[in-house]
Amino acid sequence: MTPPPHPPPGHPLLDGADHELLLRLLSLPTAGPLEGGTAPEALRSAQRHYAHAAARAGLRVVRHAPCDPVWLERPDVPAVVRRAAEADPGFLTAQPSLLLRLGPRVPRSRTVMFNVHLDTVAGDEPVRFTGRRFHGRGAVDAKGPAVALLAGIRAAAAARPGLGRDVGVLVQAVAGEEGGAMGTYGTRPLLAAGHYGRLNVFCEPTGLRSVPRATASMTARITVEGEDAIDDRPEAGHNASVLLGHLAQHLGHRLDGAVPGTRVCVAGLRTGELHNRVYGRGTLLLNLSYGHGDDGRRLAGALNDALQDGLARFGERFGETAAFARTAKDAARIVRLHWDKRDLPALRDSDPWAEALLAGAGAAPAPADDPGFTCDALWASGLPGAFTTVLGPGSLEANHAHAQGEFVDLDDLEEFAGVVARLLGAFADHPAPPVPSGEDPDPCRKGGTTA
Repeated sequence: MTPPPHPPPGHPLLDGADHELLLRLLSLPTAGPLEGGTAPEALRSAQRHYAHAAARAGLRVVRHAPCDPVWLERPDVPAVVRRAAEADPGFLTAQPSLLLRLGPRVPRSRTVMFNVHLDTVAGDEPVRFTGRRFHGRGAVDAKGPAVALLAGIRAAAAARPGLGRDVGVLVQAVAGEEGGAMGTYGTRPLLAAGHYGRLNVFCEPTGLRSVPRATASMTARITVEGEDAIDDRPEAGHNASVLLGHLAQHLGHRLDGAVPGTRVCVAGLRTGELHNRVYGRGTLLLNLSYGHGDDGRRLAGALNDALQDGLARFGERFGETAAFARTAKDAARIVRLHWDKRDLPALRDSDPWAEALLAGAGAAPAPADDPGFTCDALWASGLPGAFTTVLGPGSLEANHAHAQGEFVDLDDLEEFAGVVARLLGAFADHPAPPVPSGEDPDPCRKGGTTA
């Protein structure tokens, strides 16, 4: 008798061992160094526990190591990454990535890849399980989805003997997803080495909707390099607080909607914390996200124009004041625009065959006007012979990812595991159509590898 494609409705896919694994992962403080993490062995330990649990589904370790340091020398690596690596010789050593594979190497056309991350943002969250809900940092982003993924693969492998024989499954459990690393030393090197499939799923909270898009982001750093002054003679110095406050409002207003389809976040502003001095130095940060490379370039140009206009307006408004005349006079000279990161790719994929497979497995397509969000999937942009989507349980907003009170419901994890199991079954039953001419359907023929 042919095994059923997936367990009957209502049959739990996550068992007690999965619950224990998730609680163990949640208890490990895997915030990376860019998030101020102070437990350098925690991520490696979490990945080891994950690999041990993955063996239940037949997945074996292909690689568990950090990337080559040469990846940090690329010009598009965020400045925060370069600075951290220069300051800490053990930066990469503490952040390995784990690559797992079910079965032997098979052509890319018969391979599915899942990407998860076990690193988290900073912030201690009490870990507990109520019987229906898991609480803790990383519960929804993305330790919970990572555990549910294993349960789905395990169910699919039990029901489909061809999985791990005729169909390959790769799992990337990467470092450097959080903290502004943008996947530059985790996901990016693995994809560049060919460790991806015909179908690629990045497991992030999307409400179980398939989102074949990922925005990229730029970080603009506007600095003031002026002179301080005592509070009794405020006119003697450059007031970075007033200047940057003005620019924050001006840029926020001018850039809002300046390039359709983009988003602007006026983020941190810092000068000083004391009341009895004028701070002549300070920093304003803006994060600008976009879904198309051309839109990103347009937004960068709009920021440059808005900044020059803002400086001119500051001069007009404050040039005749007693306390800020010097700041107004020198504003253009003491203000500088630096880019902490820019020119990163954005993902926007389409494939009727893959999208039909996902919908049939229970992953409804996201509305066309949903731009997605920034995650490591951006590095899958333009992969030859491949389709990539972002899919996972829960919601970034509703489940308090990156915020106090992060949680994920067991029912959502179960549903995601079921989608994974059905998706793998459908992938096994419905081979992918030929890859369009000019794309590389199978790097094995050229001596490359999918894992």
